[in-house]
Amino acid sequence: MGKVFPDAKSALAGICKDNMVVMAGGFGLCGMPEELIIALRDTGVKGITAISNNAGVDGKGLSLLLETRQIRKMISSYVGENKLFAQQYLAGELELEFNPQGTLAERCRAGGAGIPAFYTKTGYGTLIAEGKPTAEFDGEMYVMERWLRADVSLVHAWKADTEGNLVFRKTARNFNPMMATAGKVTVVQCEELVEAGAIDPDQIHTPGVFVQRIVHVPNAAKYIENRTVRPKQS
Repeated sequence: MGKVFPDAKSALAGICKDNMVVMAGGFGLCGMPEELIIALRDTGVKGITAISNNAGVDGKGLSLLLETRQIRKMISSYVGENKLFAQQYLAGELELEFNPQGTLAERCRAGGAGIPAFYTKTGYGTLIAEGKPTAEFDGEMYVMERWLRADVSLVHAWKADTEGNLVFRKTARNFNPMMATAGKVTVVQCEELVEAGAIDPDQIHTPGVFVQRIVHVPNAAKYIENRTVRPKQS
């Protein structure tokens, strides 16, 4: 069976279950796999632990799953643009595991690389380090962090070939590449889909061995989180 599926719904068929762990790529509203998030919402699965840099904004991204109360826990580094997230967290309806942004990225990368734990200076001596092993290296103190892995990784790529080799573009390259490697099943929505061999091997960011399912989304919505413009010149 090939890796290319006709739509997001069929790409998620048979791999979603209650209480699963889901990684969702992207940075803010850039590079988020929204078509796959919508399809995940429509499965109706509950109790999701979602690993993502952020929870989108109200009405977009993972916030769609917050609206339907499908997310039980978020593992994130930034959630400041989402009022619904704040409401559910403050009401005790949503668990939250905060991570420094670089630590979150490295935990995902470690999951894909098969590295179960690593040490970092970030967070040592703060609430982040409470209950975690620490160690001294070369006279400096470090805190141990564990890898992150997912049952399903949802990824947005600029270009993919039919074997799952991926190319990411600009800001959308944040989190998507490492999350693509850290899922038991990785599902990709791509803006451009080409035949195997059409991508220069030197341009591939994520090899197809990490990707199980692909859906072509040529007109993916691209939102602007905070529009900033220069004042008109008189």
